[in-house]
Amino acid sequence: MIVPLEQVLILAAVIFVMGLACLLVRRGNLIMMLVGIEIMLNAAILAFVGGSAAWGKMDGQVFALFIIAMTSAEVSLALAMVVYLHRRRKTVNSDDFSGMKG
Repeated sequence: MIVPLEQVLILAAVIFVMGLACLLVRRGNLIMMLVGIEIMLNAAILAFVGGSAAWGKMDGQVFALFIIAMTSAEVSLALAMVVYLHRRRKTVNSDDFSGMKG
């Protein structure tokens, strides 16, 4: 492996923290919350692939492919829900959807 595993894991941790910060700071906007979740999942993928390359096994890369498939399904469903909510309430602010009223 050209890049040491420690550096890959440090980069994955930094990217994960950036996604977590995006999720926590931009809590009001549904689209930015989805972006933060995607960034965190990409950091997990990086950690899996880095570990897989360091140990010479394909398990991490296979698991990364499953995460990619799951995130593509998650993005399509979540964006469909955001479009529906925007058409219904004319906003993507998550604070406006806190009640159970219709």
